[in-house]
Amino acid sequence: MATSVTARLQDFGTRSLLTHAIMAVALAGAVASGLVVEGELGRISFVALLNFTAGVWVCQSIHSIGNPEYKGVINVVRGNGD
Repeated sequence: MATSVTARLQDFGTRSLLTHAIMAVALAGAVASGLVVEGELGRISFVALLNFTAGVWVCQSIHSIGNPEYKGVINVVRGNGD
């Protein structure tokens, strides 16, 4: 099973998976900084990381438009993108 997942991920492309990982980490950081850091610094950190996540999402969307084989990261990980 692990090799089939690995093969599907390699077929999908490292760039798209890396982009999704960056979005996940940035969004988690935004939520964590919004909840943990108090005051103005917490709000600024939350907004900055949320904006960064949105920017990366736009980049991923543009990347997926240029790739006719793109079916979405969830479908690829589940195996439905074949």
